[in-house]
Amino acid sequence: MASLRDILVIAGPTASGKTAVGIELAQRLNGEIISADARQIYRFMDIGTAKPTAEERGAARHHLIDFINPDENYSAGQFAEDASAVIGDILRRGKVPIVVGGAGLYIRALFDGFSPMPKIPPEIRARLQEEGRDCLPKLYERLCEVDPEWAAKIQATDTQRILRGLEVYEASGKPLSEHQKVPPTPPIRHTASYFSLYWEREALYERINARACLMFENGLIEEAKNLRDRGYSSDLNALNAFGYREIFQYLDGKTTLDRALADLQQGTRRYAKRQMTFFRKNGRIQWVDGRDVDVADAILKHLEIG
Repeated sequence: MASLRDILVIAGPTASGKTAVGIELAQRLNGEIISADARQIYRFMDIGTAKPTAEERGAARHHLIDFINPDENYSAGQFAEDASAVIGDILRRGKVPIVVGGAGLYIRALFDGFSPMPKIPPEIRARLQEEGRDCLPKLYERLCEVDPEWAAKIQATDTQRILRGLEVYEASGKPLSEHQKVPPTPPIRHTASYFSLYWEREALYERINARACLMFENGLIEEAKNLRDRGYSSDLNALNAFGYREIFQYLDGKTTLDRALADLQQGTRRYAKRQMTFFRKNGRIQWVDGRDVDVADAILKHLEIG
């Protein structure tokens, strides 16, 4: 058993049922939800990110959803700063902050912090992004020269991490790998109770496959078209990921609708596997069976509440 600390964290892989559990806990604990999802932060991306519906957001107050555009940059470090401020406000109002999401890096940034990094001038970031669109291999070669330690840890096709390594080096004159050796400073000092929802792999994969089908039925293709109509291209980091990448390929005539669905399901399953691997390494997490008739009640029993 454990007692409820300042903050409650509900983590777990995609499609594990975190949203519903978080809402029920918020209702029962007089809490508010801080979303820790790396893509639900974006506007106009509702179906493909499985964003809480308007009804669900009406059932419990949510924070850090729908607040930046798909072409804006956002990092785990920025999330930690924003979430820390929101949590402080919730606590001051006498309510329980409930962090809900599957972005393990965001959760780690909030409670463990990252090594301090330099501010990146917008002109450096914009120039490198343009160069990355033109010739990513050359940028990776440059990264190997200025920061071989970081380059060895990432894939030669990992646009986001290649650009991150170069922008940090150009902004500071110091390799990203050297910055990472400075001890991290957590942005938040409050204690937290950690839980994660567990599913047997096959059962989770069935849920993922079914949700992908539902996304198609609910208008994922139209959502992707609307994003293009707004001027958002498929090479943006926000859109160059499972859920939209496959739909853009279909819209461009590069794949069939059936293949797009199958690829979306496969990409989501792979992501869920990486999430589970990440969360298993966190010894603070208590695992709760997602098949439980009342998962929220099981969590409250762990906390000796209710």
